[in-house]
Amino acid sequence: MRIIKDRQIVEDAWTRLALDAELPESGDVLIDLKRWNDAEGFAARQGQVGLLLQPDDDVTTIKRVHILPLIAVDFPKFTDGRGYSLARLLRDRVGYRGELRAVGNVLRDQLLYMHRCGFESFELDPSKNAEAALSAFDELQVYYQAASDVPEPLFRRVARAR
Repeated sequence: MRIIKDRQIVEDAWTRLALDAELPESGDVLIDLKRWNDAEGFAARQGQVGLLLQPDDDVTTIKRVHILPLIAVDFPKFTDGRGYSLARLLRDRVGYRGELRAVGNVLRDQLLYMHRCGFESFELDPSKNAEAALSAFDELQVYYQAASDVPEPLFRRVARAR
């Protein structure tokens, strides 16, 4: 599957595991929060283990958050904004610096705002045109409010003549 990462289209090597699926011995996999928090010893397997968060997961309960190479946040509906809050909490309060990915019902019109909240990769529906979606990042150049990508509001970034 192709994803948008760092404003480029790349192939995705990660596989989502179902809740009851056995952890394979190799390959990069995304697992749910309960499995991540309950398990130890992922170092013995070949491949990386990432986390797939649901909108109602509590980011403050994630164990060993700073060793996660990828946290994916599911957007089950485009109207469900809880994923934006999870991203801000992960970046600004928890201090997570690994890859943060938006998955699920991710639309082109949301990409810039998701990026402002801390997402750096995006899994669009395969029926959507990823090349056309890249233009979403260039629609705005000046932001008034602070966000994860620009932590100071505009009035603090502008030098005023005296």
